[in-house]
Amino acid sequence: MAIDVGPLAGSRTGIGVAVAELHGALKRRSDITLMPYLTSFRARPDAGVTRLPLPAAVAHRLWSRTSHPRVDRWLAGAQVIHGTNYVVPPSRLPRLVSVYDCWFLDHPDHAHPEVRRAGRVLRHSVDSGAVVHVSSKATAHAMRRHFPSARIETIHLAPIRLSPPASHSPLPELGTHPFILSVATLEQRKNLTTLVAAFGELATEHRTLRLVLAGSNGDDRRPIEQAIERLPPGTHDRVLLAGYVDDTDRSWLLHNARVLAYPSLDEGFGFPLLDAMQAGVPIVASTAGSIPEVAGGAALLCGAHDTVDLAECLRTALFDEDARAQLVAAAPDQLARFTWQQTTDQFAELYTRLAGGS
Repeated sequence: MAIDVGPLAGSRTGIGVAVAELHGALKRRSDITLMPYLTSFRARPDAGVTRLPLPAAVAHRLWSRTSHPRVDRWLAGAQVIHGTNYVVPPSRLPRLVSVYDCWFLDHPDHAHPEVRRAGRVLRHSVDSGAVVHVSSKATAHAMRRHFPSARIETIHLAPIRLSPPASHSPLPELGTHPFILSVATLEQRKNLTTLVAAFGELATEHRTLRLVLAGSNGDDRRPIEQAIERLPPGTHDRVLLAGYVDDTDRSWLLHNARVLAYPSLDEGFGFPLLDAMQAGVPIVASTAGSIPEVAGGAALLCGAHDTVDLAECLRTALFDEDARAQLVAAAPDQLARFTWQQTTDQFAELYTRLAGGS
């Protein structure tokens, strides 16, 4: 199996975490031999990783229009190629490409130019016969809207084990105040402006309540700052922008939050949902994308654009002890539906079918 490990280079995004878990689990299997590769001149590949001799930007421009250069000469001996991050290179071998969500296809004007270019590579790959892997039924449905004739295989991902929590809060200004937590990149898809507005509905009633937004900057920081500025007087400083947090700090926030808020406009899977279940924290989330599929009964769900409904669900999850207990009690059974053993078994079976021509 030739497998793209490019997402493991640099800072880990959700995709990087997913690929790391999948790569590690596949390495432990005796029925698969991995041939890791990447397309990047900036990354420093580990021993045993093949660097394709093409800068990614150049390769993507070529692969968005043609099926050359094929990579067979550099991945000699492989039987299947798995592009783990929206791009799979041209080859005479069977190819699998992982697609995690379709937000950039539905909203190309909001996508970074590099992402739009990857989307063009994806379209050319699918048109030339690549099989598509998605991590939820919701994403499979969205992909069929864009690629009606594509062969699509759904294999769920699984929880990432939480690190032990840090010994103290990463935000001294948080003190002992109860807080709502968001773990998400500050980008439009995560719908954090609506979350800030919903917090405003609660903040004047509950003066000790805080909102913590933990995540690195994306494309939506200024609109979030503007949403904070529109909050009622005296509540602006109760929204804490934590920025990127490492694993132990994120674990502390999850274990100490009253609620995880996840009101995304679209999701392809949703690791923070499973993180919250492991930490025993109630979840309030939107009905968008894969969220109902992954959250199950462990979350209160509301419309992504309904500020009032979001505020009401947050109020229930914050202060209704019976509702909180029911959400937490539903988490273990929901978590048990997703395991890396099941995921890798399904991938191994898919790889075998592809290698055999089916």
